Amino acid sequence: MTSKRAGDLMIPLEQYPHIPHWFTLRQAIAELQNSVIEIEGKQSLPRALLVFDEKYDLLGIVRRRDILRGLEPKFMRTMSHPHRKQLFDVEADPDLTVLTSGRVANAVRELAETPISDVMQPITATVNYDDHITKAIYKMITRDQNLLPVLKDNKVVGVIRSVDVFNEIARIVM
Repeated sequence: MTSKRAGDLMIPLEQYPHIPHWFTLRQAIAELQNSVIEIEGKQSLPRALLVFDEKYDLLGIVRRRDILRGLEPKFMRTMSHPHRKQLFDVEADPDLTVLTSGRVANAVRELAETPISDVMQPITATVNYDDHITKAIYKMITRDQNLLPVLKDNKVVGVIRSVDVFNEIARIVM
């Protein structure tokens, strides 16, 4: 296998979107909406943000689905799954979505002011700058992670994404 290291494939921290833990879900959404990552002339949208504290220590990661989960109105969380589905089942009653959309939109706007720290995921795995990409692959698979922080001298210097590792493996295989 290739002798590539995590540091060879990582996106440097200054090029990857990150936010302080006190940002709201609304601010995190804005950061995700306005961020573009460029790798080897190709642009991609980030699927997650890194979350840091005041000392610039990494606290966690917040993915798009974490934000969406945080925006789910509380009154919907307590409903049974069939009832939640029925709220948006236009075939059953086209007026249901009209009746609930205003209530949902208002609840989502309120929840958008929730601190990102309430929905972020803790860091469960990292790789070191000099680690072989096989270690990154192993951690991504065993921890079910698409993004790993890359450390150098115990400081976060970047991230390695599964798509970049996959592209490197594809170069080897193809």
